[in-house]
Amino acid sequence: MASLKLPVVSGRDAVKALEKAGWQVKRWKNHIVLTKPGSLVSLSVPDHEELAKGTLRRILKQAELTVEEFNELLK
Repeated sequence: MASLKLPVVSGRDAVKALEKAGWQVKRWKNHIVLTKPGSLVSLSVPDHEELAKGTLRRILKQAELTVEEFNELLK
């Protein structure tokens, strides 16, 4: 069950994991905007040292990733 725990990550680490899932950085300012070919959704990831739990949950929901899948992408 430990793999289901939401990790504490920075915005940059979250972006690296999302890139492994096929997302591409479109714009990088104080928020990192990612798009995915074939997807109508774009993700906005704050460039913070630590993402708030609710923010990370929203990003994962929009990216259609489970916590377990995200944890695997972080490795």
